[in-house]
Amino acid sequence: MIRRFQPQRLNYGSVSRADARPNCESQFKWVAGCCAVAALLVASSAPAQITINTKTGEVTNGTTGHTINTVDRRYQQIEPTKVPLTKSELDAKTRLELIRLLQAEQGFAMRPFPRGHKGLTLQANGNLDPAGEGYLNMVTSEGLSAKPGDRLVLTDIKIERSRIVFDLNGGPDPKHRLLRHIQIGAGPEMNPVVQDDGQEPVGARLSLTFTDHIPELTGAEVKALLAPLISFDLKTPIQAFTDTLPTKLKDAILNHHVLVGMTTDMVLFAKGQPEGKTREMEGQMPFEEWIYGKPPQDVEFVRINGNRVIRVEVASIGETPVIFTKDEVQGLMRTDGTPLDPGAASGPHVAKVGDVERNPDTEAPAAPPSLRSPGEKLPTDTQTTGVMRPVQMPKPKPPEQPDATPDVSPQPPVSDAAQPGPAKPQEPPQAGTDQQN
Repeated sequence: MIRRFQPQRLNYGSVSRADARPNCESQFKWVAGCCAVAALLVASSAPAQITINTKTGEVTNGTTGHTINTVDRRYQQIEPTKVPLTKSELDAKTRLELIRLLQAEQGFAMRPFPRGHKGLTLQANGNLDPAGEGYLNMVTSEGLSAKPGDRLVLTDIKIERSRIVFDLNGGPDPKHRLLRHIQIGAGPEMNPVVQDDGQEPVGARLSLTFTDHIPELTGAEVKALLAPLISFDLKTPIQAFTDTLPTKLKDAILNHHVLVGMTTDMVLFAKGQPEGKTREMEGQMPFEEWIYGKPPQDVEFVRINGNRVIRVEVASIGETPVIFTKDEVQGLMRTDGTPLDPGAASGPHVAKVGDVERNPDTEAPAAPPSLRSPGEKLPTDTQTTGVMRPVQMPKPKPPEQPDATPDVSPQPPVSDAAQPGPAKPQEPPQAGTDQQN
């Protein structure tokens, strides 16, 4: 498991200059104390020590020295070039030759190129700025100008004191940024100074920087310095695209194999356009099925969700279909080809900070989270309840006689006072009394 820790900014609020220093010192002391506690925790668990670089996004295991990058390898730091450079300064004649040789030169992108006025900065025989998460954030915020393997054209070259600025595919800035907003005319008719089609530029910018000054360079040396980002060799489109991928993934595409985790571009380079497409739903997830081949040949069903392959099924006549669902590309694109977890290659699992190993067969599951303090009891915990008795099932009634006819006539309700009792004997009437009451 890879955890990412983001640095926090200290918010001093609105304080005066007199009390700003004590407030800052107190907060820095608090941060220093937290760092000391974190260092003690890490020192106490040496096997789980890791180092996180928030600028490049690299995560390094402190025990083995293995580096795991959290972003796609296409956004990672490049390997510096080793081009010998002279100490003499670039003169005017060589400047014109460089512009003439490199103007309108075409190459292939080895990395994603973002849009934006700033663009990428490449130090001669040095590193790329930005790299890692900064590179990924620039592509996300500014947009993508060229994907790996796309053709690039050096449309404009500017040679300054200590850097060479290349505008690719038209550059990221619109032409005549100020004049496009000015109109000239008299009365109601106004005509713009510069005709503008209203389309936003989609180009990119790359700056090749040097330490103090630009030395004497040839066109071949400039191309060698730009080789980590732009390849000027003659290639086919599939060669230009696969050269930016790991070896295992490159071989799979050249051998026309589809792996789970590939993008749609990789599938198109590997298999070409599908012979059929279907769109379906699996629960709440929409997906698209690309179908390659027809019986009696093998039929391959490539299921795509968004821009990634999530399932590959190969069906042959008379055999059980073979289904692949394990992602095999993510680990290759995020590392140098080694597993994401350094302990996965050696076999045993390496426990990290925060991991809890539990055997479900012999140990009970962990208690759910609670707001109680340790040892706290609630009034409901002391209440006693009665003992539950077994449930008494009703006894079945005896079956009725088949010859008996039940009396179904309605009977008036009889109260307790009107219940029939033993008949009393009537007394004879007395003589001389009126019989008619």
